[in-house]
Amino acid sequence: MVNGLTATAPQLKKTPLNNVHRQLGGRMVDFGGWDMPVQYPAGTIEEHLRTRTRAGLFDVSHMGEVDVRGRDAIAFVNRITSNDVSK
Repeated sequence: MVNGLTATAPQLKKTPLNNVHRQLGGRMVDFGGWDMPVQYPAGTIEEHLRTRTRAGLFDVSHMGEVDVRGRDAIAFVNRITSNDVSK
């Protein structure tokens, strides 16, 4: 408390997969202002083996922002991405 005021922590940003990470038991940490998982209950060795023998998914939705402007911006972004940005 400073000068009678209580400091509050800034709200962490969440990726679209945040709830999935939590449901899977991800240990969440502040990663550059984002609420991101750093480990899952199976552990890093098991995670590595599963990725090497099956498949892995890395949530990169926190890694960049693009500002597209203009009359056809929504149509353009819908054409180059798999997400419907009009929603």
